[in-house]
Amino acid sequence: MNTQQAVLANRRTFLRGSGIGIGSLALTSLFNSTHVRSQDVSPTAWQGVARPLAIPPKCKRVIHLYMAGGMSQLETFDNKPMLAQMNGKPMPESFTSGQQIAQLQGQALNCLGPTHTFQKYGQSGQEISSLFPHISTLADDICIVRSFQTDQINHDPAHTLMNTGTSIIGRPSMGSWLLYGLGAETQNLPGYVVLTSEGGGQAQPIAARQWHSGFLPSQFQGVEFRSKGDPVLYVNSPNGVQLKQQRKLIDAIRDLNHVGHDIYQDPEILTRIAQYELAFRMQTSVPELMDTSDEPEHVLEMYGTKGGDGTFASNCLLARRLAERGVRFIQLYHRGWDHHGGIKDGSAYTAKLVDQGAAALVKDLKQRGMLDDTLIIFGSEFGRTPMAQGNGRDHHIKAMAMWFAGGGIKGGMTFGATDEMGYSAVENPVHVHDFHATMLHLFGIQHTELTYRFQGRDFRLTDVHGNVIHDILA
Repeated sequence: MNTQQAVLANRRTFLRGSGIGIGSLALTSLFNSTHVRSQDVSPTAWQGVARPLAIPPKCKRVIHLYMAGGMSQLETFDNKPMLAQMNGKPMPESFTSGQQIAQLQGQALNCLGPTHTFQKYGQSGQEISSLFPHISTLADDICIVRSFQTDQINHDPAHTLMNTGTSIIGRPSMGSWLLYGLGAETQNLPGYVVLTSEGGGQAQPIAARQWHSGFLPSQFQGVEFRSKGDPVLYVNSPNGVQLKQQRKLIDAIRDLNHVGHDIYQDPEILTRIAQYELAFRMQTSVPELMDTSDEPEHVLEMYGTKGGDGTFASNCLLARRLAERGVRFIQLYHRGWDHHGGIKDGSAYTAKLVDQGAAALVKDLKQRGMLDDTLIIFGSEFGRTPMAQGNGRDHHIKAMAMWFAGGGIKGGMTFGATDEMGYSAVENPVHVHDFHATMLHLFGIQHTELTYRFQGRDFRLTDVHGNVIHDILA
């Protein structure tokens, strides 16, 4: 043994004998942020760097109901009587001159009035479209934000901005930032789970990088569960192989990986150790998660599904079960809101696929006492134009609508407003960066302090932007 090998051997002996462990020490060093530092972490029980929390937290988890494709605010949550009066007439140039438009650029711009009626609901009198008979019963529990704006006018970069705070590919998703900041409340399931469904319109593709960890360690990336059949491939043991045998194999691989890490000091080896452990535990936790036989019949009727059928409603039921088991960030994409044509019938069909499940999820969480610490988000990557694209609407970045519930959100209120034609936010405009800042705030995190040093600079989810929307907080 040469001198260098002897030093390494003595170092290993000291670290292992001290009770700290090489994994904990390396991760603590790796994950120290410029402003927020970690305490007593290990690769299998990451507690987050944002502790102690800077702000009293109001929620523990997020369920993001992502209406992928660009849900039209004018058919759903932003009623515009003036636009209805202008139906078929030229759109006033004062609204559109010099503005960025996607596929309608250079074409005659005519108004298209709302294709569905609106009505006031609940004691709060919030205006909601007839497309949502179930969600409308939540009027006093939700906050509708009508003044959302974004920067990206095409689907993929708009998804990237909504998920990562930038249109630049390769940055961490908001779910990954939350896991990095707070850790997960479960060791038996991933802390960040993604489910997808589709139907009702063009099913625009969703790239897996939308839930990637970017430059954060890969243990923080989202895990996509399949919505039908086994949610995770190869989750069951092969025939003739018992869990006890697999446990021995996992232990042997762990020891070999520790040897490799001692030599190469590669933090991704620690992630590999943690992921092997998680995969082993998921062989028990995932089948139990998917077994809905313990759900009362009235709950299944409320969702409109028995579970496991791949529908959005089924995914909503699964989201509640994931939330109960400590999953921090749950994202449900429904791909079906891209209505460049036939928006009247298309939006009605798509809304029918998501309405009951979304409303049931909120009601179910409320009945179980979980809504108060669960943030529900319902919205798209961008909105739709008040100008017609045939009998549909084009992409639009100046106005979009989203609603929030639970998790410290003030229910029964509408925040922000667009102009009389629904073209642009004119009252309390809210940018994607403001949304991210507010979400982190509800978890007790000051968004300017959750940073990660990469390639010589400190990055954060909100970059150099973002203001907390205090007016919508309970």
